[in-house]
Amino acid sequence: MKLTIERAALLKALAHVQSVVERRNTIPILSNVLLDAANGGLRLNATDMDIAIEEQVGAEVEQPAATTTPAHTLYDIVRKLPDGAQVSMEAAGDGGQIVLRAGRAQFTLACLPKDDFPVMSAGDLPHQFSLPAAELRNLVDRTRFAISTEETRYYLNGIYLHATEVEGTKTLRAVATDGHRLARVEMPLPDGADGMPGVIVPRKAVAELRKLVEDTTDPVGISLSDTRIRFAFDDVVLTSKLIDGTFPDYERVIPAGNDKVMDVDAASFAQAVDRVSTISTDKSRAVKLSLGNNTLVLTANSPESGTATEEIEVSYQGDAIEIGFNSRYLLDITQQIEGDGAKFIMADGASPTIVQDGSDATALYVLMPMRV
Repeated sequence: MKLTIERAALLKALAHVQSVVERRNTIPILSNVLLDAANGGLRLNATDMDIAIEEQVGAEVEQPAATTTPAHTLYDIVRKLPDGAQVSMEAAGDGGQIVLRAGRAQFTLACLPKDDFPVMSAGDLPHQFSLPAAELRNLVDRTRFAISTEETRYYLNGIYLHATEVEGTKTLRAVATDGHRLARVEMPLPDGADGMPGVIVPRKAVAELRKLVEDTTDPVGISLSDTRIRFAFDDVVLTSKLIDGTFPDYERVIPAGNDKVMDVDAASFAQAVDRVSTISTDKSRAVKLSLGNNTLVLTANSPESGTATEEIEVSYQGDAIEIGFNSRYLLDITQQIEGDGAKFIMADGASPTIVQDGSDATALYVLMPMRV
């Protein structure tokens, strides 16, 4: 194996694939990246057996061959090479070592046989459709903050993606919840997605996907079955197992009878919540909202630090209401509001509250209150 490649191209591809590789591995081959040099380019592949990333980059290949070498070490080396460097990689015939050269620097890395590298077969993926990259980023960004990190309820450790019908319109919906808050975002159902099964995309796959689609403008091809999902765009393919579980009936959590509506400027509300919650020392950073006629008073108390209050103007006509929330959850939701106005739809101090973007009905958030 012998090839020459630009440092920037190699670094970008390595940054993508190495982030899948776990730092601590009991199986040595899973610490490695598969380097497959063929005419016209270099293909890099990494997996943790749940997710696999494959990326193709242009390179001058003199001797096609394939080998595997430690992913994080290779990434750290290339990251520290000077900008604009030409990197040459050469593996001996027995494949036991690979020599990397750039300028006057030379590194020799151990290799493991390419035949030991596990291939994560996706099998048949019968449901196929594509989404514009911007819309996929939007779906992910507005739901992933609500993904649960509690391993016991593993079926909440991802985004539930499914097709549904809303008032006669076929819709693709993404939902995430951790039991304290819920995020639901929808968009028109893309061609080819009709009949797709409801799937739960794991948290790690969501994080890797979001990094990969950061800069792309190409549509993202999505293929899925009951057990696997694949995202393909540019020169990258991300394949992931799906969470084998049943997502709860989230519709039951969304209250239907809330009748107290508060409209507030999202930015000034978020800033006020952030300021008053500074006083609170506990993890929940509880903030009390006291709502009256067109005014909202936010209060936080702490036995150690004292008290903070701030009053802001809102649009509200109705009975006075007091309700408490975790300030971190409030801020997570208000950060998703893209328009100026946030709409809070409440029932009382003990019932779930709906939060919506005043200018965008495709996203809906539910927040459970807490005692303050």
